[in-house]
Amino acid sequence: MKAKQLIKVIDNAGPCAFLDFPVRGISCNSRKVSGGFIFVAIKGTHEDGTKFIPEAIKRGAKLIVTSNLKSPAWPAGRQSIKSKGVCFIAVKDGRLALAKLAAAFYGNPSRKIKVVGITGTNGKTTVSYLIESILKTAGISVGVIGTVNYRFQHKIIPSRNTTPGPIELEAMLAQMLQEGVKYALMEVSSHALDQDRTAGIDFHSAIFTNLTQDHLDYHISLKNYFAAKAKLFKNLKDYDLAVVNNDDACARKLKKLTAARIITYGIEHKSTVAARQIKLDACGAEFILLIPGRRVKIKTKLIGRHNVYNLLAAIAWGLGVGISLPIIKAAVEKFRLVPGRLERISSKSGFSVFVDYAHTDDALKNVITSLRQLTKGKIIVVFGCGGDRDKTKRPKMGRVVSRLADFAVITNDNPRSEEPRGIIEEIKRGIDKNNYTVLSDRREAIKKALTMARPLDTVLIAGKGHEHYQILKDRTVPFADCEVVRACLRSLNY
Repeated sequence: MKAKQLIKVIDNAGPCAFLDFPVRGISCNSRKVSGGFIFVAIKGTHEDGTKFIPEAIKRGAKLIVTSNLKSPAWPAGRQSIKSKGVCFIAVKDGRLALAKLAAAFYGNPSRKIKVVGITGTNGKTTVSYLIESILKTAGISVGVIGTVNYRFQHKIIPSRNTTPGPIELEAMLAQMLQEGVKYALMEVSSHALDQDRTAGIDFHSAIFTNLTQDHLDYHISLKNYFAAKAKLFKNLKDYDLAVVNNDDACARKLKKLTAARIITYGIEHKSTVAARQIKLDACGAEFILLIPGRRVKIKTKLIGRHNVYNLLAAIAWGLGVGISLPIIKAAVEKFRLVPGRLERISSKSGFSVFVDYAHTDDALKNVITSLRQLTKGKIIVVFGCGGDRDKTKRPKMGRVVSRLADFAVITNDNPRSEEPRGIIEEIKRGIDKNNYTVLSDRREAIKKALTMARPLDTVLIAGKGHEHYQILKDRTVPFADCEVVRACLRSLNY
């Protein structure tokens, strides 16, 4: 496609008569630019892309798109110009321009593949795994873009972000389409929505799980956080599908914002898809599924009330797109495990060990409350908080763990550029009980908790879940909670 055709997708782009060249690629990273590329200069969290315009030109960029007309790299005070063989175009919103250009360059794959957006503070990953199971059971080809990995047609790609940037997203959707994928399940983060990473995607349906405090280092307020999540639903058409957790405080507002057909799910409030007579135990859960005109018993290996919500979200979506209830029931009942989500580590110790990704106070509350119903002995929790992230949740996490667990071992999560000691002190501010100790080395903290545990106790290793690394100030090191737990259990002869 020639550049003059491609830029038609950009709203408010200034006219330019110098764009009669075929586009070989698009990038917002100057190091990935080569001849015939469009370079979109984005103002990021840490860097302004206009600083890298000279490098992009040196590497062969033929068109520069930017919203920063005050950049020293901008050759004139005009909307568009050609200077030394390079075209420059000014736009109002560089991120939006990048998303639309990427979609057009890859042939708008989301208009041909059904993209399902899953958003919310907690539960996105589990819901994506459950829907994947439903679609596979129905014999429908599916791809997943999420926190654990990106996967389709026997390909597994390591995940760097829950929701990748627009170029990677569109390229992946185009590849899925080429390989026969019918549905693409996408965990959509609030950052991605706020930064318009998904602005070029035509979503077929969207699911809202819940909204509790997280990412306030970025969004500043819960109002802004909700507004970011709501963008996914505001952009749905009247023929699209919105699946909403009716028990969440934001449900009513969200339902008013979307034009889509709505299916609600819940436990407490009247919903299209509901669960009643819930029974929870160490082997999973059992409940009566209520849908219009039907009552069906559902059994699952997933543990906890929060997972009943995740199941309801997946079931509601399946019914909403016309998959039969027997297929849905078979899929969710045979489903066993989401990596790093209440993942049980087997041992002969007599106590139970679980690894979970819970890294907010609400997620910790859900998980510990679920485990309390299954535990005859004490609950010991190993946890920390990530560095360079929402600091206001740290004392809240400390308070939840100290009040709901019997004992806590506070340790490092991914401290990133922050001093671990400072993070731990902020966690301790929320604790009003003397039922914790501090071991900043995560391996030693895990070993300490396992050494303390007695038969019938439960040990929860929280925060990192499926991750296989730990991000320190000066390096990233291999670290997988599940593997460390198994190694410690072996050393203890369990």
